[in-house]
Parts: sequence; C-alpha cells; structure tokens
Amino acid sequence: MRVDAGGGRLPAPEETDDKPDFAARAVTLASEQLGIIAKMDLIEGADGTVTPVDTKKGKRPHVAEGAYEPERVQVCAQALILEEAGYRVAEGAIWFAGSRERVRIALDDALRARTREAIANLRLAAAAGRLPPPLVDSPKCAKCSLAGICLPDEVAFFRRGLAPRPLNPSADTALPLYVQEPGARVAKSGETLVIETEAGKTEVALGDVSELVLHGPVGLTTPAVAALLREEIPVTWASSGGWVLGHTVSTGHRNIAIRIAQFRAAFDERRCLVFARSLVVAKIRNTRVFLRRNFKNGDDAERDAVLEAMSRLADRDAHAAGMEELLGIEGEAAARYFRLFTTMLSDAARDFPAFAFEKRTRRPPVDPVNAMLSLGYTLLTRTWLTVLSAVGFDPYLGFYHQPRFGRPALALDMIEPFRPILADSTVIQVINNGEIKAGDFVTAGTAVNLKPQARRAFIAAYERRLEQEVTHPLFGYRVSMRRLLEVQARLLARHLDGEIAEYPHYLVR
Repeated sequence: MRVDAGGGRLPAPEETDDKPDFAARAVTLASEQLGIIAKMDLIEGADGTVTPVDTKKGKRPHVAEGAYEPERVQVCAQALILEEAGYRVAEGAIWFAGSRERVRIALDDALRARTREAIANLRLAAAAGRLPPPLVDSPKCAKCSLAGICLPDEVAFFRRGLAPRPLNPSADTALPLYVQEPGARVAKSGETLVIETEAGKTEVALGDVSELVLHGPVGLTTPAVAALLREEIPVTWASSGGWVLGHTVSTGHRNIAIRIAQFRAAFDERRCLVFARSLVVAKIRNTRVFLRRNFKNGDDAERDAVLEAMSRLADRDAHAAGMEELLGIEGEAAARYFRLFTTMLSDAARDFPAFAFEKRTRRPPVDPVNAMLSLGYTLLTRTWLTVLSAVGFDPYLGFYHQPRFGRPALALDMIEPFRPILADSTVIQVINNGEIKAGDFVTAGTAVNLKPQARRAFIAAYERRLEQEVTHPLFGYRVSMRRLLEVQARLLARHLDGEIAEYPHYLVR
C-alpha cells in the first residue's frame, strides 16, 4: 500500500504554525507516558494542527460513530502520542479503501478516557504473562488475519464445546525451494532469487519462498542471505543425501512466553510422561489405521492378528509406568507394523526383488525401502522443525526424546503420529505409482541411497502430500496437511500455557 512506502516529512511541532499544508506517511512515534509506540499511516498538517489518518482495507461500517470502537481507539492513541510530542491535534480520521470513504473521528473526552483505559488494560495483560480468554463467536474473528495464530474458535471448542467456523485459508502461498544440483549457486537480483546451474538460470520471487533447502555443495551469496534473513525465510543446509546439517535463521521468534511454558513442562517428569504416553498412543493408532487402509497383499488372518496386537499395545501404552516401558511398547508396535509393510505395495512393485523389505534399518539403510523411509523421516523432521520455530518453540527441547547436542528433540516428538500419514504414505505412493523404480538407487558398501533424480521425485511427492486437504477430525473443517501441522503446533502452545487441558493429537479415522 502507498502508506507503507513512506514519504513526506513531519516537521517539528514549532514549525507547524508557519508550515504550509503537508502530509507525512509511515511515521513511527512513541509515548513514554503511555508506554506505547505507533506507526502512523498518514499525518496531515494544516493551520498549525495535525490529523492522524489511519487506512483500512475494508468498507466503512454502518455504525453511528462511523467506525467500530477499536478503530476509533487506535486513531485516538495516535493523537495522544502526537500531543505528547508537542503537536496540536483537533481530530482524527479513517480512510476506508474498500468504499473510498473518509470518516472523521471526534477526539472527545469519552474516547480519550476509553483509549487510556484500553492502553492500561493491555499493559496489565502483558504484565500478567498470560493470554486473555479468546472471543466467543465474534464476527470480527472470521475475517481477522491473525485468527490462524490465536485460534479463538478452536480454544473455545475445548472450553465450551462450540463447533469452530472454517479456518481462514492462509493467504501465504509460499512453498519450500529445494536446490540439489551440485555446484549450483543461489544469488539475489532485486526481489528475486536466481538459481544458477550448468543448465542455465531459474528465477523465483522471494515472496514465493517459505524456506530455502540446499542439498550438498550449493553456494549462497551474501546478498541472498541478507535478503532471506530480512524476510525471515529460513535456510536449511543438508548433505547430498538429505541429512540436515544446520539452519540459518533471522533473530528468531520473539514470543518468549511459549518457550518459558515449554521449558517448565520439559523439566516436569510427570508432564513429560503424560505427554509421551499420548504421543506414542497417537503414533500406534495412526499406524494401525494406515496399515488397515492400505493392506493389499497378504494373509488376512495375519493382518487381523497384527491389528489386534497394535490395539492392545496402544491400550497398554496409556498406562506405561515410565519412558523405558514406553520405548519397549513403541518398538514392539513398530516391529509388527514393518513386518507387514510390503503388504501395502502393489502386485507389480512386489515383483521387484529390490523392494524386498524385512525390517527397519536406519544407519545405514540397507535396501531401497529403508532408504526412502529414512529420507521421508528426515524431510518430516525438517518440516516440523521449521513449523515449531515459526510458532515460537525451541525445537531442541522435547518431552519424549531426550535432549542431546544438535538433536531437534521436540521436532522428533511431533513427527511420531505423522510418520505413517506423511512419510510412509509417500514411500508407498512413489513405489506403487512407479514414480521411483528399482534402478533409482545407488549402493556403497552396505548402504543404499537414492540417485539425484529419484530424490527429487521423492521430495516432490512429499510436498504434494503436504498440500493435500483433509478434514480435521475434531474441528470438522478442511485444511491442508501443511496448515494442519501449524494448527497442531499452536494447539500445543495453548496446552502448555494451560488454556487446553489435554493436547489434542491428530488421529486419522
């Protein structure tokens, strides 16, 4: 918008009497008395007085005062700041761009008192260190750009049982950008990232990138790093095989309250055990549903026996006495599940000896299926690490996985219920659809890894899976898996802060 671009100059208070009419845009001023700071869209000056003008994208509401109270309070707060700085303010104004109407805001004693009261209440809320209760069924929430952050309807659902309205679809269409070509170079040109390879150049607008992921020997110029940091776009550095080496991020999330609640819970052994129990139960139940849905080839009696055993393990897990017992239950459930993993492959895929699979092996993966599972879990961990960091968590302190240098324990916690849903499903899909074939792997000793073109195909399939829409089992609205992960992370923050009694894991039906 024009007001964000700035322009004009705000003269000193003593200069306004002799100054001709003027306009200054995007002016930031603060008040020491009130303890607030404001970036004012427009300040107009004439005849020794100034008028703060706030811009709204929508249409003028049909109310007696010309604008809703929060909007009038906002303009009045700007006027109070200007008056404290020595300017004379006769009135304020709001420009509604949607209806192209300008509404005068009278700065009477009642509005001034209400504004001071609102500022005092905000400062008290900030000092209390706790979020105020969410609004209930407010018409303003449905159109608010922050509804997906504060989740008022979702929190009210757990408190009052009210069905939430559909979550606003994110206006952010940015997606991760992967650069995997050895020797590639990522530079900046204006507001565009330029990827230079032997085959030529590819340009991607910065606004279309949510994360830059660099695999192997890929260069990144200093101007590009500065632009990414300025736009708060994280950079993930990974090995050629996809192993995450580190991250480059900006100054980080400023909501320290989330991390305080996280650390308090992480040092409470009882809370960690309760959360870990629910985490493993969710993983077993989601894995069981995934196997039941995708079972294609095998003995039905064996399948039924495994499903029954996994159901019993989930029930037993809910009463585990400690972390060691939990690990044992989780390991037994995983062993039973992976024993039937190839029954989910199509007939054509099962004919390839390369896709034979007996058990899960990680370091190193010894067959193509294990290689793809490892890559899928690595991608899922990176996705969760990015989501948790964006919400405000420290991804390196978890509740189930123990902290270890360089280990994103909380991200590893959160991937557990999503392993079958996002990673395993991608493996099954690329094999059954023929996107990755038996010859798309390379062997070094006992280790098996994907060739570059196969890795690209796998990552593309994983990103498509994240974009698929599902119906949230609790809230009933449809949302992409990518957005659902963010919702789950924000619900975890509400749980740790005490707003939600139990964390609602995402359970497929």
